This record gives sequence, C-alpha cells and structure tokens, in this order.
Amino acid sequence: MVNSVRAKKRLGQHFLKDEGICAKVAEAVTAKDGVLLEIGPGMGALTKHLMPSWGEKLWLVEIDDESIPYLINNFPALKERILHADFLRLDLEDFFKGERFSIVGNFPYNISTQILFKAIEYRSKVIEVVGMFQKEVAKRICSPPGNRDYGILSVLVQAYFDTSYLFDVPPTVFIPPPAVNSGVIKLVRKENFALACNDDVFKQVVKMAFNQRRKKLSNALSAMLTDKGIKGEMLDKRAEQLSWKDFEKLTQLIEGV
Repeated sequence: MVNSVRAKKRLGQHFLKDEGICAKVAEAVTAKDGVLLEIGPGMGALTKHLMPSWGEKLWLVEIDDESIPYLINNFPALKERILHADFLRLDLEDFFKGERFSIVGNFPYNISTQILFKAIEYRSKVIEVVGMFQKEVAKRICSPPGNRDYGILSVLVQAYFDTSYLFDVPPTVFIPPPAVNSGVIKLVRKENFALACNDDVFKQVVKMAFNQRRKKLSNALSAMLTDKGIKGEMLDKRAEQLSWKDFEKLTQLIEGV
C-alpha cells in the first residue's frame, strides 16, 4: 500500500496541500455536459473536490508510476477511469469516442503551454479548461493587446477561447513550494471558434509577427507580404498592438480571401 507520493522534479510536480485553493479550482469548473479530465492529480488533493460534482464523468490521467497505486488505493471508485499515460501523447478524440470534455489540473509547469496547444488542437471537443499555471504564463495567456505580456500564446489561445484570470496562488500552498508564484485561469471555448482564415497560416503570421515584435508589421512580415500589394494602417503597427481578430483579418488579406 502506498501511503504517500514523493514529488519528482523531473515531472515538475508540486502537490497542492491547501483545501481552500483546491475547492476554488474545483468550483471554477462550470461545464454542464461532457466529461472532465484531470491532468496530473498526484495525490488527489483536487480530485476529492471534483468527485462530488462529476462522479462517473471524472477521469484522471497521471504519468507518475508512484502516483497510480496511491490514487487507486485512495479513490477506488475511480479505478477504471485512472489512466496511466502521458497526456501529451493521448488521442483524446479517439479515447472519448467523440464526446465533449473539459480539462482541469494543477498543471506541471514544464508542460503547461503544451497542454494548452493540445487543447487548441482538440478545440472542437474541448468545452473549457481550468488550470494552475506559473503566474507569468497565466498573465500572458489572458493579457490584452498593448500589454508587454501579450504575445504569441495570448493570440493563439484567445482566438479560440475566452480567457479569465481567476486568482493568484502563493508558493506556500504546495509541497514542495515552487520558486515562483502561480495563478489559476479559466478558458471557455468560444461558441463560434472557427476562424475565417486558414488556421495554419494564421499561426504562421502570428509567430512571424512576434518573432520581430519591435518592428512594424510591414517589416516583420515582409517575406509573407511580398507581391501581395497589401497596404493600410495595420501594417504600421507592431504585433502587440493587434488583437486576435486583427490577426485574423491580416491573415485573410495575405491569403487573398
């Protein structure tokens, strides 16, 4: 019988120990349909606050060999819904057989942005995401245009999800305490999440624009604008001044839509 789990640095584990914070995270998940997938439950501090509302619709995915027997022992009702797997390698649409789902978790900071990109990849099925991030990353995701935190991640997430920064979390509520402050955010998939342009070209435009964020877009995107004859005030701006909607319009112009 496993009575506890040792937090492993290589997995980016920092276990939550504050019941109040766990309750607030659980309460932030407000989706009414589909199933809920908790990423990296560790020792189940958040899991026990999710179970009363989600019951048989709650699934856990955990990569840590030591956590699996602990979770099975302490949450026997979830035994058949505890996945010993790497979330980043899961084919979520195939696994959930097309059913819609939400994502929640105290995300390992070393893969938190990859988790977001996977949520974007499966956006047709993801209802909402509630997650713990490094505060700096959380602020970046929710940052509006014109803010120095605003960047590639902000645009790509906000194009498909409405974002909300919920609350700060201090290092003292974790075992072991991380060296940074944390923040909990919520992403709700937009009702109309299909872009009016090619998604891959949109991503390329955003990345190229921010890779030279100090330059005007006319210069930063010169390779994509060649022979397009595109003009306008938008090109006199810098990447951080454009909303995701502006980038969508710019991509349409580049595509000739």
